[in-house]
Parts: sequence; C-alpha cells; structure tokens
Amino acid sequence: MQYVKILYAAVLFLTAWSCSGQTAQQPNIVFISVDDLRPQLGCYGFDYMNTPNLDKLASQSTVFKNHFTQVPTCGASRYSMLTGKYPTHPSELRNNVIVEKITNQKSSNQPETFIHLLKKNGYYTSGIGKISHSADGYVYGYNEPVSKQRELPLSWDTLQFDTGPWETGWDAFFAYSGGQSRTTLQKKVKPYEMASVPDSGYPDGLTANLSIKELTRLKKLNRPFFLGVGFLKPHLPFNAPSQYWNLYQKNNIPLSPNPEAPENVNSTALTNSGEFNNGYQKAEEHPSAEHPVSKEYARRLRHAYFAAISYIDAQIGKVISELDRLNLTENTIIIVWGDHGWHLGDHSIWGKHTLFERALKSALIIKMPGTSKSGKIADGLVESIDIYPTLCELCNINPPEDLDGSSLVPLLNGSTAKEKKAALGFWHNGYTVRNENFRLMYFPKEKENEFALFNHQNDPYETTNIADSHPEIVQEMKLLLKPFNE
Repeated sequence: MQYVKILYAAVLFLTAWSCSGQTAQQPNIVFISVDDLRPQLGCYGFDYMNTPNLDKLASQSTVFKNHFTQVPTCGASRYSMLTGKYPTHPSELRNNVIVEKITNQKSSNQPETFIHLLKKNGYYTSGIGKISHSADGYVYGYNEPVSKQRELPLSWDTLQFDTGPWETGWDAFFAYSGGQSRTTLQKKVKPYEMASVPDSGYPDGLTANLSIKELTRLKKLNRPFFLGVGFLKPHLPFNAPSQYWNLYQKNNIPLSPNPEAPENVNSTALTNSGEFNNGYQKAEEHPSAEHPVSKEYARRLRHAYFAAISYIDAQIGKVISELDRLNLTENTIIIVWGDHGWHLGDHSIWGKHTLFERALKSALIIKMPGTSKSGKIADGLVESIDIYPTLCELCNINPPEDLDGSSLVPLLNGSTAKEKKAALGFWHNGYTVRNENFRLMYFPKEKENEFALFNHQNDPYETTNIADSHPEIVQEMKLLLKPFNE
C-alpha cells in the first residue's frame, strides 16, 4: 500500500510538471552576447581572422550569414531582441529604453523578456555580464555607485558579475589594465590598449572564469537552465592582452573596401563618429566624412579591433570547453549573438549609429543539441527579434501572440520555405529595409535625397545611391517599411 501511495504521488508530480510546460527533454540554453560584434570571423569568410573557437562552433552549428539587428545601438538592440518586437516609437531607440519600458513598469501577466518566460516555465535563469544594456545588469550611471536595482527585475534567478579591481560594472565596461577605466582616467585615453596581462587582466576573462564556475553549479540543479553570458569586447576601447595582438601582423591587416562616404547620400545618413571622437581624447586622429583617418591609423585601429575579437573568441572557447567537460553539450542550445555591427572606417565612419549594412549586420550562430557534426550556412534574411520565438519552439513553450519575430527552427533544420522577405532597421533619422537584392533607407525629415537605395548584387558595400534612377524599386520597397506610430 505504501508503494502504491508513493507511485501515485510520483505520477501526480510528473503530470503537474508536464502541464506547467516543463518536460524532461527540454534543453539547456547558453546564450552568449558579444558587444559590437560585426560578423568579422573566420566562419564568415574572413580567413585572416584568428577565431578558432567560434569557427569550430560554427562547423557544428547554423551560421546565419544575413542576420540583422533592429537598432544600431546597444540598449535598444537588446530590448528588441529580448522582447521579440520591432521598436514602435523613437523612445525605443535610446540606450535607456529597457529602464523606461521594463525596469520602471508595473509587472503584468506578460513576460518582460523571453528569459522571464523561460523562468516561468521551469527554467533556472542565470545572468553573467552584459545581457541587457548595463554592464552588470543593474541600473546606475557611469559615475554613480553600484545600485541594487536590477534592469530586468523579473527575468533572473541569479545575476552575477566579477568586477575585479574595477569595482563597478561601468568601470569594467570601459576597462584599462591595472584597474583603471576611461572614467577614472577622465577620458584622457587612447581608444585601444595592448597590455602584457593574462586573460583575467581584463573583465571579459573574469566573466569567462565566472561562467565556468556557474556551469558546474547549474549542472547540480538537475533542471533545465538558461545561462546568459555577456562579453564586453570588442566594444570601445579596443583593449586586449598582448598575446591576441600578436596573432596579427599589422602591415598585413586589410583596410576597409569602402573608406569613402557614399555617393549621392544625404549627410544625415552618416555619423560623425561621436562615440569615438568624444570618448577618447588621446586618439591620434579624429575621423569625419570630410577627413577620414590615415591608412596607417586605420590599420592600427582595425588591428586593435581584431585583437579584441580574438580575445573574446578565446573566452567563448573556455565556456564551450567546460560544457563539453561537464557532458552538457548534447542537451544544450548554444547561441552566439552580436548586438549590432560596427563601421571600421567604412564610409569614413568609426562607430555604429547608422542605417548602413555595416551597422546593422552582426554575427548569429546557433547550435542545436545533437548536431555536433552538421555545420550549415543559412543565407536567408533573419532578424534579432527571431531569437525569442525560436527558443520558444525549441523548448516547447507557447510564445506570446504579439511577437514580431518568427521562428528560425525551419532554417535550423535546413528548410528555406519560410525565409523572410525583408529585415527592418530603425534609427533616429529614419528607417531602412533590406531584401535579398536591395537596401532602402528612408529619411522622412529630409527634403533632398530623402531615399537611399543600394543594389547589393553589384554594390555590396553600399557606395552609390541609385534611388533617383530606380523610383519603381524605391516605391516597391517603401511598402515593406514600418514607420513609427506616433
């Protein structure tokens, strides 16, 4: 009789577990966000890049060659990705949008992010580093003491960050070696640093070490988990240990294939590289559309950016190796996501705040469980807002009905039947839409050169605006835009 009672209780428990949306087969998720990571990786065809760990992951994953973020700035891009929605108002293009739309809002029946939805469906959610906008997940200013207010108040079971000698998340975000930061040095710094330090001599090395420890703890929980790991580089300043600089020969580093401002484009389409010019007072040169940096300095900056990518590649390799060591890989989804792209002198710009391809196109690599020998290339258009419904489908969780994204699972399975017709982008000066062959930019407040149209079949670097000579294509693509509802 006692045995029957125990069996009956077990059946009730498993039934309740299943009805809550949780199943024994639900995969773990390791979501790795990388700040300002354009698809400058070996697996994206840049054979001069030293990214062996990401390239190995790519050989076992689906690499999305045409992934576009919604907004070319960190906070707003992450907001769209986390909510699965396009921005609907100019306020959603600012870096503080998460604070305004999530942190300071009253709780509702709707999940604040897909991480919160996973948590509500039985996942243990752990965050390390920059997943939302703030470097450590808490709300405070660059020069303020660390607060206890979480940027995502409902999403995390555990939120951690190792600041090391930098003491605050934002000082770690702008870290220089030895515990210094752009803030403590009052911006009297160069936009790069090569220091003879170990990986842990910069904050991202500490993030990798903390993630490794956390994986051991998560395995012991005996329940599905979501681990978000947010790396800071290659965001400015382009700082990395010297061993990663030494992977490249400076004189062999290629320059931008499109260093000049494009023809026939309204100046509002460009940016003055304000983040670069205003934040690093010891920069040797200050770029503008009229005065690009010298080839020598451009090569030095690109060298620094490449070194920062190789540094992050090594940190990601450590996390994936730990998954393997703990025998977690076979039941874990791995996602590597860049929050937007970056102009490395392209169009004379050093920054991201534009509607060009360079600012909106970023890396996206997804590895599904059980696909260790099946690398795929997906050429179709995909967007960051598609990550939310994709995880819902892979984890057998019903998504909210109001998502703008669509699941990538068919593409992960090799189908092209549901490829998108267009990818949308938003910025303060206008809108953009990209289809298979063209990119259209629309600047509604401008009287001249209101549109910019680029033919990606014969002008992949967006050098010449052909809007005036192809009004029919402009009108066709304009129908795909989604202006704000103001």
